[in-house]
Amino acid sequence: MSDERVPGDERDPRDERDPRDERERGRAPDQPVPPQPKRTSGRVAVRPDAERLLHPGRPTTSDERLLQKQPRPAFLDTDTWRALRILSEFVDGFEALAEIGPAVTVFGSARSIPGEPTYELARTVGRMLAEAGFAVITGGGPGAMEGANRGCQEGGGLSIGCNIELPHEQMLNPYLDLSIDFRYFFARKTMFVKYADAFVILPGGLGTLDELFEALTLIQTGKIRHFPVVLMGTAYWSGLVDWMRTTQVPAGTIAAADLELFRLTDDPAEAVAVIRAFSDAPGGEAGGQPPAGEAARRVAVE
Repeated sequence: MSDERVPGDERDPRDERDPRDERERGRAPDQPVPPQPKRTSGRVAVRPDAERLLHPGRPTTSDERLLQKQPRPAFLDTDTWRALRILSEFVDGFEALAEIGPAVTVFGSARSIPGEPTYELARTVGRMLAEAGFAVITGGGPGAMEGANRGCQEGGGLSIGCNIELPHEQMLNPYLDLSIDFRYFFARKTMFVKYADAFVILPGGLGTLDELFEALTLIQTGKIRHFPVVLMGTAYWSGLVDWMRTTQVPAGTIAAADLELFRLTDDPAEAVAVIRAFSDAPGGEAGGQPPAGEAARRVAVE
């Protein structure tokens, strides 16, 4: 007999299934097949059993897709994903540092070693700041940063490092009570300013200069309230300060008053005294007004 269907024969081919298949499904062989639910996405509706015809080999559930191991997804290299990573760095930094109390950020060369003048100066400054009641924040790496963190621990203070991920991998120094790793310089530098009541700048390279002039720019432009910036090492910094005075001021690119935005000294006791005097002044921490750090902490938030 021919399998050709005659006009008017409305039999569904699915009705010619093996009855055993239907019993396994818990349905009598002559029971009608219920309509299958469809997955909708906007204007599109797809039967579940058709998903594998449309997308062979593709997981069909959200959990299956989430747990499937796959090559590096393209979205990880998009600006949208980077924005989320940047936001997470700010959130982690704010949460970690929000309750540290009065603190001073110390900058300096990563290339100095124990026993050298810059390292030992940083160590002395860190210890004296801790003894004066300040936490010490550094970039968390070696050199002057290590010296300042080491001195802070020796003085009984809270030693903090904000490390940066670099191609040659800057290693954390071993004198940290609290450390935070950053991918992005700008997020890291925000923490340096936001949670500092003062900056102490020791001899250093391009990174130290960057941090020095960013702080001075924020103060000069009124983005943050004026707080102490102390340059330590008169022999190291005098040439730069003289150039600013003899070249930039006559050229009109800065005002003479801008040279008063920082203090130059070789004496750690003087540096600490300047910082303490500011904290004790009206508008400082002991004056009943928001401390310098609280004013600085509005940077990059407003």
